[in-house]
Amino acid sequence: MRTCELAGFGAAAETDADLVEWDYGQYEGRRTAEIYAERPNWQLSRDGCPGGESPDQVGARADRVVRRVREVKGDVLVFSHRDFLRTLAARWLGLDIAAGRYFLLRNASLSALGYEESPAEPVIRLWDQTRHVEA
Repeated sequence: MRTCELAGFGAAAETDADLVEWDYGQYEGRRTAEIYAERPNWQLSRDGCPGGESPDQVGARADRVVRRVREVKGDVLVFSHRDFLRTLAARWLGLDIAAGRYFLLRNASLSALGYEESPAEPVIRLWDQTRHVEA
């Protein structure tokens, strides 16, 4: 069952291949501490993953999502994964892909991107809110 179906939006959902998680290549399933043991200065959003996606590839996917969302008149609900969403937030704000590392996200968190006054003024309205899952 897709996440959007669990959340009650299944009837209106569209699958978008650009919203998949970062392809970690040879780092898939490895702990960050293991990677740091081999590459102490490694940063996903700057260096990517050997055999997987580069930051530029993920950034291009995020840019396509941003373009499509901005074409919609009204609200858009997006379900995706942590590292892709961090990149999406950076690109929404017009920041470099590597800035995604500064947007921490927990599992099942809610975030909202929007505009201050107009589409020329993108903002983060809500980020990493988890009150709905906290006991």
